[in-house]
Amino acid sequence: MAWKKPLAGEEPAGLALAQGALWTYQPRMGGLMLSCCEGSVWLTREGDGEDHVLKPGDALQVEGHGRVVVQALRPARLCFAPTPEPESSQLLEGLLLGAMGVTAFSLTMPATRVAVPELGSTVVGLGRALVAAVLAGLVLAVRREKLPERRHWPRLALVAAGVVVGFPLLSSLALRHMPASHGAVLVGLLPAATAVAAVFRARERPSWGFWLSALAGLGSVLGFALAQGAGKPTAGDTLVLLAVAAAGVGYAEGGALSRELGSWRVICWALVLAAPFLAPVVALSVEPGMLSASPRAWLGMGYVSVVSMFLGFFAWYRGLALGGVARISQLQLAQPLLTLVWCALLLGEPVGRGTLGAAVLVMLCVLTSVRSRVRRVS
Repeated sequence: MAWKKPLAGEEPAGLALAQGALWTYQPRMGGLMLSCCEGSVWLTREGDGEDHVLKPGDALQVEGHGRVVVQALRPARLCFAPTPEPESSQLLEGLLLGAMGVTAFSLTMPATRVAVPELGSTVVGLGRALVAAVLAGLVLAVRREKLPERRHWPRLALVAAGVVVGFPLLSSLALRHMPASHGAVLVGLLPAATAVAAVFRARERPSWGFWLSALAGLGSVLGFALAQGAGKPTAGDTLVLLAVAAAGVGYAEGGALSRELGSWRVICWALVLAAPFLAPVVALSVEPGMLSASPRAWLGMGYVSVVSMFLGFFAWYRGLALGGVARISQLQLAQPLLTLVWCALLLGEPVGRGTLGAAVLVMLCVLTSVRSRVRRVS
């Protein structure tokens, strides 16, 4: 049957099914919002371990490559519409929230660098997730949230592996051997990693203009890294690059899943899911002498726990969901340069003219990439 995007004021496309009738759909476009307008239907889809029964008023976002099968339990009428491209107001909101998330994350490296020498990389890298998990559990309990559907748990586990465990732990280990400014430059690879992950995990297809501007931004970051003497590979560099790869997958998966669960639910459930596995590791890493750590170290630990690991993701995942993972992720091209500013202010590291010049160049690439077309496919 023919599919089309509903016009303004037009009734969404519909399909009438007699009792017992079957309808199958093979996704060919960027997602489908299917709702039951009358009667009731049973729905199953490939790759989803749980079947669904939709009654009048119920709706389900259908995404992925698997075939969808619907059977009418009673005479029913389905309404459906393709997922639209983000509107300008929605994109603007996504950009603003993404910028808030990037600003919050830009302080992560300096705060981690301050806390690691006194508290240890494992306590800082994984302990922050336990603190954030307590906050997440309180939010979920106060709101009386139900457990996510079983089909969401593997994706939440992937988010947890990337942004709750992978990036924090690997970056904390790396910062034992390098200054925060060095690590911040390498984190400039994160937007490219997230965009690549978005192709596979969020089913997005950026245009050639997007890729060219993203590569220009990436080249600017790498050139800046070489100019600052950060191009020589070390064990710390390898750890940061692995951290970037983990975060790229976690960001892309979390941004896509936020369209179904909501941004704050994704990070809350990912933290709660990871907490039982992290608690024994952190407990074995705690030493009595850590209690006498300086207020500066505890302040850094508090920041990465409450802001970097919890509140920052509320804005970040919501921005990715609204504006698209590939597009909004390019805002992180500015994160290394913001981090260098914080390093200068908080850690006393100098910021020269080259940093300012790179900042202008990277921001131009960001503006170009966020204005480029990114479409979603099934």
